[in-house]
Amino acid sequence: MLKLVLPKGSLEKATLELFAAADLQVNRSSTVDYKATIDDPRVDSVRILRPQEIPVYVSEGLFDLGITGRDWIEERGADVVSLGELRYSKATSRPIRMVVAVAGDSPVQHVEDLPAGVRVSTEYPEVTRRFFESKGIDADIRLSYGATEAKIPDIVDCIVEITETGRALRAAGLREIDEILQSYTELIANRSSFDDPDKQHAMHQLQTLLQGVMEARGKVLVKLNVSGRDLDAVIGLLPAMKAPTVSKLHGVDGYAVETVVPKQEINVLIPALKDQGASDIIELPLAKIVH
Repeated sequence: MLKLVLPKGSLEKATLELFAAADLQVNRSSTVDYKATIDDPRVDSVRILRPQEIPVYVSEGLFDLGITGRDWIEERGADVVSLGELRYSKATSRPIRMVVAVAGDSPVQHVEDLPAGVRVSTEYPEVTRRFFESKGIDADIRLSYGATEAKIPDIVDCIVEITETGRALRAAGLREIDEILQSYTELIANRSSFDDPDKQHAMHQLQTLLQGVMEARGKVLVKLNVSGRDLDAVIGLLPAMKAPTVSKLHGVDGYAVETVVPKQEINVLIPALKDQGASDIIELPLAKIVH
């Protein structure tokens, strides 16, 4: 039913891991094969292409559904339907940021300080052009084919580059002076395909699986037993999406309690629960959470 296109390059590994966790395993003959399959009746075919191209191909109807970054949707000016963010990237769950950077020893503190005719190198010429126009600055924008940060100061005066942590820019001796946009990975659809009720339903079903995996990341299920006397104290320690599930134990004065908690809190939470009278505490991994 759906022709799907996934990103190659820096997002490739994280995307394939996400689909595998969503029980949508992407199968291909080798890691360099651009064609793949997913054993699912909702997916007819899968291609793996550069994220720069994906917004255009989806908007033109070559694919029904794709994954790319907001940065490339904006750069290509693609008319697509965004089904929502999938908050993962190459290394973290944080967005990438598109920033303007200058040499660390430059006197420039703000974009407005840049002179007319400022030389700018970037892999995002259209977004950069619109940004500098919005600031009223006549900029000489030059397309970069990589190693953008290496072109300051002898080739260009500043750059527009993406960064996830800022480490690469700082290592190159550069300093950020403005932020143009933040970009998460997005699930996008062709408008005509999205208007087809059957295809739209299939898209939302796939989205449910992917978002369920994203929601479950960093969380665990905690189950425990507790006496009626200690129940309130234990409940008071437990975070929950809505409220902890509490069930009466058969034949004894006690309760079974379960809830979902952040994984990063579990090392403090479990000893605290035990201190308050909880027993038989079990921590379980989660594959998906679907609201």
